[in-house]
Amino acid sequence: MENFVLIAVCIATGMALKASRLLPTDAHKGINAWVLYVALPAVSFKYLPHTQWTSQMLFPVLSPAIVLLGSIAYMRLLGHYKKHSEYEMSTLKLASGFSNTSFVGFPLVVAYFGEQYLNIAVICDQAMFALLSSAGVLIAINGNPGNSGGHATPGMIIKRLITFPPFVGCVAALTFGNLVDLSFAEPVFSKLAATIAPMALFSVGLQLDFKGWLKEVPDLSVTLLYKLLLAPVLVLGAAIALGIQKEIAWICIFEAAMPTVITSTIIAEQFGLNYRYINMAIGISIVVGFVTTALWYLVLTLPAITGWLG
Repeated sequence: MENFVLIAVCIATGMALKASRLLPTDAHKGINAWVLYVALPAVSFKYLPHTQWTSQMLFPVLSPAIVLLGSIAYMRLLGHYKKHSEYEMSTLKLASGFSNTSFVGFPLVVAYFGEQYLNIAVICDQAMFALLSSAGVLIAINGNPGNSGGHATPGMIIKRLITFPPFVGCVAALTFGNLVDLSFAEPVFSKLAATIAPMALFSVGLQLDFKGWLKEVPDLSVTLLYKLLLAPVLVLGAAIALGIQKEIAWICIFEAAMPTVITSTIIAEQFGLNYRYINMAIGISIVVGFVTTALWYLVLTLPAITGWLG
């Protein structure tokens, strides 16, 4: 129960301080810097060196790709039906194809399943970001090829990936964890990793924005339907088909059910897509996602579902 109280308090505090204007409008950037440069790498160092790598552990790498491919197909069909432009379809793909696997995902995984499963969530998160940094950029460019910033080279995409602090932390944890005994530093990693939930959720509260959402209800309903319901269904189906162990499947499906990732709005703005819509989708999907993730937890722990999983 205390984890859910923490989630509510941190987000509500962020929203209240934003409304009171006691903090600068870009205060979330400093908080995000702590999460990205300190807390997320600490999570990698705390959990990844103890991960038992098996063929089953490839599924957390695969599951974000399932979510993205499903989004591309879904939005392509929808765009054909509604006569959407490539600009509109690319915006919708960015809003629905990438999950908030860390800022929202990590605290909710801990709240529902326990801290011991964060190593699986970390792998999902790193795979998701690799896709966002590569396929996400290509989707944005395809949606607005005439934009002055709309160009990307393989070198730029690789640089974006290998300089992303959590990715660096992940690689370092996997490398040094196998070469050096880091047990002496585990208490430090634990304390730093513990800051991710309150700091990330507080940052989310500072960034929530619902202005003008009524005009976007048709597209928002489509985005949220896929992001919060259909995407995890696809991952669930893949987990059953592949015979994935239930604990691994739980976390991958649960991470697929997370709201829209905040970083997608940065890519949309950089490459000239409708980042205001994505900001709105982020805010509303977070609020609605707290309800749908609770429902997904109940579904995943049903005896019938656990019986289908490996």
